[in-house]
Amino acid sequence: MDKIYLSQEGYNKLYQELEYLRNVKRKEISQRLAEARAMGDLSENAEYDAAKEAQAQTEAKIAELEDKLARAEIIKEEDISLDKVRVGVKVEIVDLDKNTEFSYIITSEEEANYEENKIGVNSPVAKALLGRQKGDKVEVKVPAGTLRYLIKNISLP
Repeated sequence: MDKIYLSQEGYNKLYQELEYLRNVKRKEISQRLAEARAMGDLSENAEYDAAKEAQAQTEAKIAELEDKLARAEIIKEEDISLDKVRVGVKVEIVDLDKNTEFSYIITSEEEANYEENKIGVNSPVAKALLGRQKGDKVEVKVPAGTLRYLIKNISLP
């Protein structure tokens, strides 16, 4: 079983989603199933079929979240070394072709959010940056071509 590295915030978010599914969504679906059963013949009851499908999807999501949380290892800021790019750091980079600067936070796939500049560890850019140091030049092959970056700084988010 592979570990999933999460920030405390990311862990809490997954845990809250799990609790919502267990304590709220299950009850809602149970109520829908009871109402559908009360309608009579289940063989041609679209409401019942929809509720059963929702139940199956919810249980699958609960199992997925339980698995992720069981494999989670929380990244603590005090344990993060800033000598190299790794999960949990903020990387300031310069696009050498466009001469623009921007930053990414390297996260687990579960916490990736492009709008917040959080990229998952399995993304092409993160894979190219991992293990590199400040001052390193990196080339990233993406479907649109090759991106060339200079690592300007590594810090905590």
